Amino acid sequence: MTCSRASRSARRCASTGGHFLFVCKPDPHPAIEQFRTGIVLDERVERVRHGKQTATHRYRWLCGVPLRGDVKAMSVNWLEIEIADAKGTITYRNSFITDLPVHRDTVAELAACGRARWKIENETFNVLKAKGSNLEHNFGHGKHHLASVLATLNLLAFAFHTVCDLGDRVWKAARRELVTRQGFFQTRAALTAYVVFASWRELLEAMAFATPMPQGP
Repeated sequence: MTCSRASRSARRCASTGGHFLFVCKPDPHPAIEQFRTGIVLDERVERVRHGKQTATHRYRWLCGVPLRGDVKAMSVNWLEIEIADAKGTITYRNSFITDLPVHRDTVAELAACGRARWKIENETFNVLKAKGSNLEHNFGHGKHHLASVLATLNLLAFAFHTVCDLGDRVWKAARRELVTRQGFFQTRAALTAYVVFASWRELLEAMAFATPMPQGP
């Protein structure tokens, strides 16, 4: 997001009484980079364990930063997260601006909220478009609302699939064996084209290699 675009978006949020938390890349925001040059930033460092891996999360922040380089610039609070692996290699770095209070007790949560936008993008929108749901496909407009109906059905299917990912033991076993979501859907389509299964569970167990394939008459 460019500096002018971020400024307009921030002001629109403020005018409605809402709050904002936007990504703030260094290059489009030279005024912020210049303002914080030479300032010793507040810092918080955490060691975070994910399974067998340990990472270092380093947070920095500065409040009351001008968003642009003019006298009418909006004042924002700036924060940054930097993640390093066990060897010290930086694996992630990003910065954000917000109107919410930023201090030692809130910076980690705000950074997590800022990162959640990309989690939504990767685990929802990209899945719907490229991982077997084919939402980018043109379903056709029909005579009335066909495209909207089909898109809504696609979203409902995604919601049910997400519930199964979280809570259905056999579904999760099949997903684990078939590795990718797209492979899961392709295998399901191929099996049901040639084999009649007595139940949904029998199909999933066959996909998970938990039971042998049913035999024909």
